[in-house]
Amino acid sequence: MLHSHRNWLLALAAALFLGGCATTGQQGAAEVEKLHALFEDAWQQDLARSPTFASWLGDKRFNDQWGEFTPESLQAENEANRAILARLGEIDRDALPAEERLNYDLFKEEYEQRLESFEHRSYLIPINQRGGIQTTDEMLETLRFTELKDYEDWIKRLETFDTYMDQTIGILRLGIEAGRTQPRIINERILPQIEAQLVDSPEESGFYRPFKEIVADVPAAEQERLRREARQAIQDSVIPAFQRFAKFFREEYLPASRPAVGIGSTPNGKEYYAMLARHYTTTDLTPEEIHQIGLGEVARIRKEMDKIIRQVGFKGSFGEFLTFLRTDPQFYYKTPEELLEAYRALSKRIDPELVKLFGKLPRTPYGVIPIPDSIAPDTTTAYYMPPAGDGSRAGYYYVNLYKPETRPKYEMEALSIHEAVPGHHLQIALQQELGELPMFRRFGRYTAFVEGWGLYSESLGEDLGLYKDPYSKFGQLTYEMWRAVRLVVDTGMHYRGWTRQQAIDFFMENAAKTELDIINEIDRYIAWPGQALAYKIGELKIKELRKRAETELGDKFDIRAFHDTVLGSGALPLDILERNVDAWIAEIKAQS
Repeated sequence: MLHSHRNWLLALAAALFLGGCATTGQQGAAEVEKLHALFEDAWQQDLARSPTFASWLGDKRFNDQWGEFTPESLQAENEANRAILARLGEIDRDALPAEERLNYDLFKEEYEQRLESFEHRSYLIPINQRGGIQTTDEMLETLRFTELKDYEDWIKRLETFDTYMDQTIGILRLGIEAGRTQPRIINERILPQIEAQLVDSPEESGFYRPFKEIVADVPAAEQERLRREARQAIQDSVIPAFQRFAKFFREEYLPASRPAVGIGSTPNGKEYYAMLARHYTTTDLTPEEIHQIGLGEVARIRKEMDKIIRQVGFKGSFGEFLTFLRTDPQFYYKTPEELLEAYRALSKRIDPELVKLFGKLPRTPYGVIPIPDSIAPDTTTAYYMPPAGDGSRAGYYYVNLYKPETRPKYEMEALSIHEAVPGHHLQIALQQELGELPMFRRFGRYTAFVEGWGLYSESLGEDLGLYKDPYSKFGQLTYEMWRAVRLVVDTGMHYRGWTRQQAIDFFMENAAKTELDIINEIDRYIAWPGQALAYKIGELKIKELRKRAETELGDKFDIRAFHDTVLGSGALPLDILERNVDAWIAEIKAQS
């Protein structure tokens, strides 16, 4: 699973063209120039409007700002997006070369989705148990402090944090009025995260971390000044802001939480969920169609799991086998340290095998590190943080070490393939290194493609020398079942009106994941409607395309060339990916 402190920022559609224009004639060249000028203007607007996203990219120009988060600023942003679409409409698409028409179409689609999302007022729920203003200090993991100004910029952010907090509270109050809040079960998870920020002294705050060890290039006298000003800013701005937030959350927001878990229970909720399903899957599938696909996949994968159970000679029911996997000590490490060491060793075993399946590999490295203790109890088994856009930060595979007795060994191979290589890191790092693409495509995140690729990658385990242990193979099937179950429970809760317990029970009956993991997963789907649909829908499309290529090309099929084709244009909507693969198949056929 791809992760960042504000996931919606990763889908920003704006661009800076980094190549020369093709020879398209005078009219065509003029239209290309206008298109690139629009991309540049839109990109700069987004960076200025979203300073934390700019910081994540490594652009330090706005490192002293949080950005505005008020009804007025959101309305102004919506009008700016509408104006960008109007400018795009003035460009003669037919005069553009083919590659620029694709850029035009993808850019147009993104801005249309922004307008549609605004109409549904999705901004009224800016917080969940996996991220929000209560975990803002986690962005320090993406910042680099190398000179005096970096520290001064962070202090300026600390000094204005109270304003940022008050604006967020204002938006949450609007959400209460509109009947758009997180369900109570989610807000009960958020409250301890807020309370963890109520420290007794500034030095205990996570926001103070950069000042504990200041780089040697900053003179000692300046270091003392920075620490003094940071302590003051946290004392005067950050801690009081969290005190106000905790009071607001306990007395106003938590009591106003909606009782039903599904987004379908909110005003126009079913229409909103159908829009989210289209957005996350990049298809026109309805929630009901997706639900049925999920049921079919659950039945198919169950048959494969039954084969493994017979192979290992287990005598008992399917449910009893799942209980055995969840409870037998042989499947678990005893300490967080042992678990982390095992994850790191596994990742290094996979790395040298990649050349068997890929012609092109990313230059950017990745590391394996623990999920922060502050959110580990409330988040999933692992996630991936992409590298900085400017190359100043590697990619990171974050693993959950909380309660190692609930983190089974048989899941580790499939999980590492998905989050690191050849899953998220390989795909996203390669995409960010495609310098010929516009910036909005280098950093675009079509979830069905990104997560579909991660799930498809899990099926490559045998080719990488993994899944030799039948329990690890069962772990891979468990992960595939997990994503199939998602189709059923996500649509079940948000569209069909299922309860949280119904979703937990269905998950428990069909997958070997531990109960803690299952509950965390279900609560993630509750807080993030529709996102979980992307994985299986994307994987099924990639597998369909691979089967088509193998059938049509026969002995001319090259797995390395197929993978390079899938990844070679960055993340794409699934219909455009299909078009690219079909063109590659036709090209190979024409060569024979």
